[in-house]
Amino acid sequence: NILGHLAAIDDKPMNNESVGASILQIFATRAAAEMERIKYETELRNSYTELSRKNRYESVISTVTRNVHKSISLNEVYNNSVDVIYKNMENIDGVALLSITGIQASLIASKGYPQWYLQRIDNIASPSGFILKTISENRLTYISDLDKEAANDDLSRELGIKSVAALKINYDQQNNFCIQISSYQKYAYDNYELKLFEVVVSQIEAAIKNAKQTEELRISRLALEQALEESEHLKKQLHIENVYLREEIKSEYNFEEIIGKSAVLYETLDKVKKVAAADSTVLIMGETGTGKELIARAIHDLSPRRNNALVKVNCGVISAGLVESELFGHEKGSFTGAFQQRIGRFEHANGGTIFLDEVGELPLETQIKLLRVLQEGEFERVGSSETIKVDVRLIVATNRNLSALVDEHKFRSDLFYRLNVFPLNVPPLRERKEDISLLANFFLSRYSRKFNKNIDTISDRAMERLNNYEWPGNIRELQNIIERAVVVCRETFIDTDHIFITKESGTISEQKSYVPGSLDEVEKNHIINILRKTNWIIEGSKGAASLLKLHPSTLRSKMKKLGINYTSMSER
Repeated sequence: NILGHLAAIDDKPMNNESVGASILQIFATRAAAEMERIKYETELRNSYTELSRKNRYESVISTVTRNVHKSISLNEVYNNSVDVIYKNMENIDGVALLSITGIQASLIASKGYPQWYLQRIDNIASPSGFILKTISENRLTYISDLDKEAANDDLSRELGIKSVAALKINYDQQNNFCIQISSYQKYAYDNYELKLFEVVVSQIEAAIKNAKQTEELRISRLALEQALEESEHLKKQLHIENVYLREEIKSEYNFEEIIGKSAVLYETLDKVKKVAAADSTVLIMGETGTGKELIARAIHDLSPRRNNALVKVNCGVISAGLVESELFGHEKGSFTGAFQQRIGRFEHANGGTIFLDEVGELPLETQIKLLRVLQEGEFERVGSSETIKVDVRLIVATNRNLSALVDEHKFRSDLFYRLNVFPLNVPPLRERKEDISLLANFFLSRYSRKFNKNIDTISDRAMERLNNYEWPGNIRELQNIIERAVVVCRETFIDTDHIFITKESGTISEQKSYVPGSLDEVEKNHIINILRKTNWIIEGSKGAASLLKLHPSTLRSKMKKLGINYTSMSER
């Protein structure tokens, strides 16, 4: 390689050119060697400086990374950031970390500055000078000689700052940060140190974002926990309210299975309490599914006979040929199939209470024997002449109008008057709107346990739908709908999607708005509505046939043709 040229000039001719050339060659060789040595020394020195700088970069970055990421607490990240810069970068006399919201800057961490300076830079409504430049331009700002800077930085000049560098840390559109380093020396930071500052700030930015996200997650988790805690509190409060209401009813009336707080229910229960001790015959009237059996049980449980049996008989499900045997018993061989003696329900109830549900379905010949039991307290088993005496309290229930059945000669008037000693009407669910939520939650709890499901809430929308429904099937229909909702529900709460209410069993408003597709359907729905209004009484002045201006036999023919019968309609 050619390092340069060496020339010798003289004003006199050279006596011996060869000697002169040799001397010049020696000088040239020595000069070349010296220049080579200087070159290598410079390269070595530069390599050493570069290696030292590289080692320092790696050491500083490693230290910064370790310190700013060692905590996920925001305040600790802020303080660790300014502390690690102050201790590890060169020519640092002060470090400040500012929070930027809009155009307002607030001091959140600092190192090296006097207290009076910190107080004056905190909560700057409209930052100016290099801070404003950093925020607006969103890039590194470096002022090597503040005295020559035209920007308004009087506060920094007052402190004696000569060099300042700042970087913006972007977080989101509303919240950002600005970090500045200052020195009392002019030209304190070269390009290498500024590059290191950018790398260090990038690590701080990552740490702040991580801590911010962790903090937001923590706040969200706390909010969720608080919401769950409030939900649990409300659930417990509702449970306590239900328990309280049940205990209140239990303590006042001693009714353990009856749910509700409505005025009409309390009025009914007050009558139950009064008649329970009287040992009188009670006639319970009410629509299907209103809980007449529970009322009968409550009367028995409050009566002096509560330690003896309560025998229940559903007269509507026993065939006419067997009802007498069921009630009064039979002797062996008294009729085909009577292979042994049978004790009737009245004998089983001796000393206690017998409850005859759907008493209006009893055949007329059985009604005669029932009247005898009420009058004389005695009867004979089927196929026997032996008189059996019993001491039984009678409670009967019906969803039909017995007075109308008497007019139709389907129910004995003398038996009706003996049964109608203390008539008791059970209110339908549509008259107990305030009890719907209590009953729904009671059934929800029961069926959630039964089907081993974690469902503990009915949504407001679903409860509103339940409250707006007319409940033609009363409590039994509500019970079935909640049971079905629990079966199909896969969430932890019941919503409107789980509440299945059919058109025909819908609200009155729904029935009116329903537009069927044929004349037969119009006629069928009209007949069903009239039958429901008359409690399915067909004949008599208050019967459906009279309201429809039809002969009873004509109405029965139409019902048969249209597929209308009491059993299927009541189940729906």
